[in-house]
Amino acid sequence: MRRELIFKALDQQPVSRVPTGFWFHFLPDAETGDWRENSRLLDQNVAGHQAYIRAYRPELVKIMSDGFFFYPTPGLFQPLDLALVSAIEPSRDWIRAQVSLVKRVKGGREDAAYFYNIFSPITSLRFKLGLKRLTQFHAAQPEAFVKALDRISLGLSRLARAVVSEGQADGIYLSVQNPDQSYFSPDFCRNSLAAGEKAILKAAEEVGGRNILHICGYHGVKNHLPLYVDYPFAAVNWAVDLEDVSLAAGQSLFGGRTVIGGFKNGPNDLLAKGSKEDIKAKARELIRKTGTTGFILGADCTLPADIDLARLEWVREAGAEAIRFGGR
Repeated sequence: MRRELIFKALDQQPVSRVPTGFWFHFLPDAETGDWRENSRLLDQNVAGHQAYIRAYRPELVKIMSDGFFFYPTPGLFQPLDLALVSAIEPSRDWIRAQVSLVKRVKGGREDAAYFYNIFSPITSLRFKLGLKRLTQFHAAQPEAFVKALDRISLGLSRLARAVVSEGQADGIYLSVQNPDQSYFSPDFCRNSLAAGEKAILKAAEEVGGRNILHICGYHGVKNHLPLYVDYPFAAVNWAVDLEDVSLAAGQSLFGGRTVIGGFKNGPNDLLAKGSKEDIKAKARELIRKTGTTGFILGADCTLPADIDLARLEWVREAGAEAIRFGGR
């Protein structure tokens, strides 16, 4: 089964072919659409996932939380309002609807591994405030800012438990990012963000989840990868060229854990525009350098929604050929 390939990859076991893991946004307004304002977004998101699953038959499905990017908070009009941010309860409709999303996307199909997307607390707060106001709120109320992140972390931990224990996701895909390296120092990330992010991963683990950590380079944002070496996850994905850290180097950095990626994800990059021969050659090169175990071929981040899925099939073919011809 396809899902077995993923779990063998997570466990660094030999595989019959190097598996693939690609993901998409399924709503055109993913970063602005809010399910609480338009309940039809849930149906649209489910339909997008199901169409992709039918067309590509993926080994790994990242269930994207389109429509649910905005953590429920009261209006944040001034920094003092951070005190109003609460740890959302498991019974809240925002969590219940996401459990429903996972169940509906899976739809009884157990032939893939399913991981639910959750954004880190600081990314969730950035969605609410925007980057400029995020830094302004921190500058004005640094202690209240960190306490608000801690409460968001608790709410997101409850979400993580629910989508795994009730939704039957195989784990979560936690997207972390330093939203502004020039403002938020590595020490701030280590001292004020890490505990909450680890707590979300641990919450999913405690109910049987196997987790993916995504160190997001969206819009060219760089991160300090060593900050994440002691996070609890089974596999990790980052923007290889942006961070200038190869997959093989990342495997070493993260203690031999499984790595995902290798291809750039932009609309004008190789995967979206290159020839079949060049795409397969790139996949073979990645496999030669990274190996066939503990590796899932994928991209830096979300792919363009209109990419021809045949291009992903070429990558999958290369993953099978690498095993057949001894990793060459």
